[in-house]
Amino acid sequence: MTGPGTNANGDRRLHVLLIEDSPADAEIEIAELRRGGFDVAADVVESKDEIRECLGKHSYDIVLADYSLPNFRGMDTLYILAEKGLNTPLILVTGALNSETAVECVKQGAMDYVMKHNLARLPLSVRRAIEETRLRHERTRAQEQLASKVEELARSNCDLEQFAYIASHDLQEPLRMVAAYTQLLSERYRGKLDSTADRYIGYAVEGATRMQALLEDLLAFSRTGRDGLPPAATDVTTTIQEVLKNLAFVLKEHNVTVTCNPLPTILADRFQLVQLFQNLIGNAIKFRGKKSPAVTISAEKKGEEWVFSVVDNGIGIADEHKEFIFKIFQRLHTRAEYPGNGVGLAICKKIVEHHGGRIWVDSELGQGSNFRFTFPAARADRPDKKEDYELSPQNLVSR
Repeated sequence: MTGPGTNANGDRRLHVLLIEDSPADAEIEIAELRRGGFDVAADVVESKDEIRECLGKHSYDIVLADYSLPNFRGMDTLYILAEKGLNTPLILVTGALNSETAVECVKQGAMDYVMKHNLARLPLSVRRAIEETRLRHERTRAQEQLASKVEELARSNCDLEQFAYIASHDLQEPLRMVAAYTQLLSERYRGKLDSTADRYIGYAVEGATRMQALLEDLLAFSRTGRDGLPPAATDVTTTIQEVLKNLAFVLKEHNVTVTCNPLPTILADRFQLVQLFQNLIGNAIKFRGKKSPAVTISAEKKGEEWVFSVVDNGIGIADEHKEFIFKIFQRLHTRAEYPGNGVGLAICKKIVEHHGGRIWVDSELGQGSNFRFTFPAARADRPDKKEDYELSPQNLVSR
């Protein structure tokens, strides 16, 4: 075979393995390819041993095979190509082939078939086969690169979560000692030194306390999804009742009303689901307006997922901050206005995404917020739950 090159028409030299027992037919096929603009370099063979020998020595752009030879079936070339790990496209060139057999050959892996009485379409078929093979290789390479990037990203995320967990966990003890001694210093020497020293000690105590809270929040965030339970059938109504028990004191203190519409049973980690609703209801209480806080919880099935809604009558959120609020340690207000470190909604997002859902907020400043999130629908759904109800004071809801 001659080496690769480009002909006057711009086509790369075509390396062909031609499986044909008729020298005259082989010459006609090569001539047709040249008439179609190809600079052809061909090896003509007619047995399995010759095919294996050529494939071991040379690289081919296309294999053209007669469907039926005296001692060989053209389609068997696919098995030889597979043995050698080659993806070279195969086109059948035959004198007699019914349509049913032709379709079956294409299903089995042949790129196309060309009848010998219509060789004029052979160049077009070859170009199409080579182009489809090139595109398939590029798609496979892109998929492999994407899979590699996804694996690399997952590994990086795992490393970052592990670092956050270790850092927040291992820093707890030395920081606890710093906080304890600064508080002790404040208690023993407040008023015994000048006002500047008292102020400095106060700054140290406040900084140590704030750092403890940040580390505890970071530890909670890094734990989310790490040590969770396998998803199990979880009644969301029962989950809400547990949340209201946990928040009983603050609900009563702020005269909060929680209205709960019919809710489904979903596949979820119950403890993470409690944390999700507790964070959202807690936010509604924290960022309340002038009126007594009111929260409405509902769910609607849309296609293959449940869309949950937690609506409050709080201070609302501006459009430009709707994505920002789900990032860890991001705050819209000073600590003097509202306490916290900006971790609660980041944990909510992580919980929802861990269960295969998504979370977003619809809101306007001064008009309250509607936090919406999805969970995949499951066979655990209970369509028999039809009653609407409002959780009463006896259900740990204060008014």
